Amino acid sequence: MTTPFPAASLLAATAGRVLLRGRGVTTATATATALSPGSSPFAAAGAAAVATGAVGSSARYGRRTFYTTAQEPLGIIHGRPPPPMVSAEEAVNCIRSGDRVFVHSAAAVPQVLVEAMVEKAVARNLHDIRPTHIHVDGHPRYADADMEAHFRADNLFVGANMRQAVNEGRADSFSVHLSEIGQFFHTDTLDVNVALVSVSPPDKHGYCTFGPSVDVTRAAVQNADVIIGQVNKYMPRTFGDGVVHISHFDYLVEGHVPLPEHQPVLSSEKNEVSRCIGKIIAEHLIEDGSTLQMGIGVIPDCVLSQLMHHKNLGVHTEMFSDCLTKLVKLGVINNSKKVVHPGHIVSSFAVGTRDLYDWMDDNPFISMRDASYTNDVFRIALNPKVVAINSAVEIDLTGQVVSDSIGPRMLSGFGGQVDFLRGAARSVGGKPIIALPSMTSKGESRIKTFLKNGAGVVTSRADVHWVCTEYGHANMWGLNRRERAMALISIAHPSVRDQLAKEACEELRLCPKAAVSAVDVGRGEMVYPHATTVDALSALK
Repeated sequence: MTTPFPAASLLAATAGRVLLRGRGVTTATATATALSPGSSPFAAAGAAAVATGAVGSSARYGRRTFYTTAQEPLGIIHGRPPPPMVSAEEAVNCIRSGDRVFVHSAAAVPQVLVEAMVEKAVARNLHDIRPTHIHVDGHPRYADADMEAHFRADNLFVGANMRQAVNEGRADSFSVHLSEIGQFFHTDTLDVNVALVSVSPPDKHGYCTFGPSVDVTRAAVQNADVIIGQVNKYMPRTFGDGVVHISHFDYLVEGHVPLPEHQPVLSSEKNEVSRCIGKIIAEHLIEDGSTLQMGIGVIPDCVLSQLMHHKNLGVHTEMFSDCLTKLVKLGVINNSKKVVHPGHIVSSFAVGTRDLYDWMDDNPFISMRDASYTNDVFRIALNPKVVAINSAVEIDLTGQVVSDSIGPRMLSGFGGQVDFLRGAARSVGGKPIIALPSMTSKGESRIKTFLKNGAGVVTSRADVHWVCTEYGHANMWGLNRRERAMALISIAHPSVRDQLAKEACEELRLCPKAAVSAVDVGRGEMVYPHATTVDALSALK
């Protein structure tokens, strides 16, 4: 079936040019275009289709548009021969200088293809290649200092393995909500020339899956000019939006490599504060029947470890890890009270251990979705009692939250923090939570009168509701600036409360009616109507 829109209309959208499987040629020369070494074997057919006006979803050899059903990865491109199974070196021959190359996210990073791309760039002296991704696991060699002449990565979220390159000016980062990244690709704001992805082996119908990472990958694949898939038997086969038919691929490469793993860390002594925060959130802020969102890290894992006796919890989140599986097996998480996909865990990606990936494999209890779906504020709000738990680097006395940087030094990105805080705020009975230790490992208060110079605000003061430290929880909703300052001081570390109260009065003119005494805090009293302080550290001992 061909598109009802004439070829001329499609070509006009790209200013008289059509990208033939990733390479731009003018329509006048389309029929004469010869296959160059390493170009897609379907480029010639695409040129002929364009020249004759037969640009349609069944061919999809030209530029993808919203007006072709080929944008839907579940759809089969009828009449197109199966993609060739080639070596990684052959597959990445299509990458050229200046290309934007999307790299599959998190644990699904196609390690074999990425390594081949790096080797090819060095061997051919390619330059200005733009690897583009959210967090990727493993060692992205294109971010090494000696690769600066060949690569400059665009980080839609900065992982720990990309921080040095970003902060040294050898790579770039974006400030963007996870829910909106897909629109970068759909609108050609970021034009993806090549997509490198990992997939589970095709089933008898020819369908692969994106395994534990659908996130923004689906949107990138929908709009990439060339799609290269690394078929990996270690990838779990998952349900949801991550199913893609092999007819969409230009090349497939066999690369059976175990996925990178993240081990949960709960027992370390240095995590005592995180366990305390987890206990406070679990006991005071999560009710039976709640729908949970949490990220990866010690605090989310500590919260989950404290929920063994809760009932009828659900999960609608952007990501999850191993600690979730135990609650499922105990029947604590059954998703029975959810409105959006009742009975299913909904997430866009997952990272964890091999046990987690094995549990996800062929498991219909889990629905892996595009991040624009999981992180849609209004969809999140449809679920009852949404509890969104997100971390922070620091927060000032007015409630501004810094989550992605320490001063000007980048640590991560916006991710889905604002998406879920806003969604939880709209949910009936919802609780948007910012959780953070009261002090840094260097003994510096994370609750500050003023943020660090150069720090970027991720969550605005208007979006902040609950704030939790190991000393208690405070609700910012409905408080004026003076009341907010006093509530936050109440859950700060005892050693800095007097100083913060003094600075709030002198620097911000937010003087309390009655001074907050550090002596009264930490013993379980209500020191402020909107802040509950607890001696949870003692309770853990």
